[in-house]
Amino acid sequence: MLAPVSWGTTYLTVTELLPADHPLMVAALRVLPAGVALSLFGRITSRWRPIGRQWSDLTLLALFNFAIFFPLLITAVYRLPGGVAASMGGLQPLLVATVSRLVLRQRLRRLDAVVGVAAVIGVSLVVLRPGAAFDPIGLLAAVGANVSFSIGVVLTKALPPPGNRLASTGWQLLLSALVLVPLALVVEGIPPIPSARNVAGFAYLSLAATGGAFALWFNGIRRLPIQAPPLLGLAAPITGAALGWIVLNEALSTSQLAGFVITISAISYGATVGSRGVRSEPPRVTGRYVAGVKAARGGSPLQ
Repeated sequence: MLAPVSWGTTYLTVTELLPADHPLMVAALRVLPAGVALSLFGRITSRWRPIGRQWSDLTLLALFNFAIFFPLLITAVYRLPGGVAASMGGLQPLLVATVSRLVLRQRLRRLDAVVGVAAVIGVSLVVLRPGAAFDPIGLLAAVGANVSFSIGVVLTKALPPPGNRLASTGWQLLLSALVLVPLALVVEGIPPIPSARNVAGFAYLSLAATGGAFALWFNGIRRLPIQAPPLLGLAAPITGAALGWIVLNEALSTSQLAGFVITISAISYGATVGSRGVRSEPPRVTGRYVAGVKAARGGSPLQ
């Protein structure tokens, strides 16, 4: 839960502390410091290094978890005021279920589908407001971000576990930085000189809400059944709405309060699923999966 709660602060951090209209630069500076910090820490605490096919796995995960997801998400935050960007997060339970059906061959249970639909309704009631701007590019970016994130969740569950989760997260962040930094320079040019507020915002967003949060998140995905993480992730838009109420003095309507109840119920269901200890079957790529597990056993006990 700590990871989604920290992500819920993204909307406030981006709009209040970071430069406007530079989504690629914000995405690049979000991943680079966190990648350097986690990679260095992983190098100090573990002998594990990516080898062979692990590089292709990490590159694939880096693309969907960060290099595609972050620029689209930040674009949506810039272009969709009124909580529309956050409301798209309610789609994640259904998106993860759909991708799981395609990749892991897991059937969508009726109860999970009902909870997923309730999550969309609940989050929408919380964050959508009358007169919210439905910018077409922003909407496409928001949907694309959530599709990318959902694919990342399923791939993290499906691919062989790394020998060290902190180092693996750091490598994913660095690989995504290799894509985002040159892309930001080409598309947006040299970034403006950051102010003290910008530096504080980038430091928090990169080290706490990205490096630390995603290390916890990936560990949770490995341990929990596939239905649980996207439901727990609903804490992100709920946190964003709560911060708007507390920090920005935004009023809460009756429909928003009802949305809180529905969404928190969906989150509680996700926590209950996780507490049962139900584990989904690994994908049927047994040779590669076993090789990955054997490689992981040679790594550090620090996961």
